[in-house]
Amino acid sequence: MSFDNLSRVTQERPLRMLLVNAGESDALTWAGLVQPLRLAAAALGRDVLHLETMTPAQVVLAQPGWHIALLVADEGQSPLAPELSRAVIERCRSAEYWGGVGAGVLWLAAAGLMAGVRIALPWALYADTEGISERAILTPHLFELDGRHLSCCGGAASIDFSLTLIEHLFGATVQAGIKESLCIERVRSHEERQRVALQARFGALQPRLSEAVTLMETNIEEPLSTDDIANLVGLSRRQLERLFKQYLGSLPSRYYLELRLQRARQLLLETNHSIVQVGLMCGFSSGSHFSTAFGALFGNTPREERQRKLVPPTA
Repeated sequence: MSFDNLSRVTQERPLRMLLVNAGESDALTWAGLVQPLRLAAAALGRDVLHLETMTPAQVVLAQPGWHIALLVADEGQSPLAPELSRAVIERCRSAEYWGGVGAGVLWLAAAGLMAGVRIALPWALYADTEGISERAILTPHLFELDGRHLSCCGGAASIDFSLTLIEHLFGATVQAGIKESLCIERVRSHEERQRVALQARFGALQPRLSEAVTLMETNIEEPLSTDDIANLVGLSRRQLERLFKQYLGSLPSRYYLELRLQRARQLLLETNHSIVQVGLMCGFSSGSHFSTAFGALFGNTPREERQRKLVPPTA
């Protein structure tokens, strides 16, 4: 689901946003999320964005009515006490859009509130998902919006998540001003994957899944077939598809295609290779196929994506 759907909550003024800090105030997960939003609130004024930051104990006593509410904690944070956790989660769920950042995502999933929902969970917490992965769909992305549910893996990705929220809620001009204040050149999109070795992310749980994704990542220019990958990791095609669906919320072929397109997008923005060369380097023998697949995933053509490299954002 596109983050563009968030724009409808901006029709009401002021937009009330709640951030519940269940961790340390100096943790990167919290600081990366709250600082861009504080700058946005200062620039826009309370009549446009009313940002409320609270501890778990404070939010239990607060008056509901938020448009967006997020439970935030660094991945190493211990869970809240059960009674307090239930009360905080119920407060967050009263918002139109709600979810978690960092360990907060795991706590929501552990409470059984992410059934069938795509969630972005910190890779370091994947080992704690026993019994959860069958209900929630774990994705390797930096952040997700699925229905009313928001999730972000935390850490440095909190900055990208926060700036993405600002863009879709208040526009690209507001986001550009905050990026300049924070000296941030590029905001990573929600489709981008957590930059960590696949062995570290999935190895302990599913070594064959890790091996399959590694095969995909090392065979971008000449893609392997799903049957080839299944044979190489010692699984049947059906078994491989089941693993991808359970842990990545996608079929192997779809995941592989998105991986190649993500690489193509990176090459378009960061190199001077021609669009035809980029397509060939990412396994597309046909320019039309490359353009169609790219547009279906990102909503613009490779040529339009290349223009983003050439044209600086307007303030």
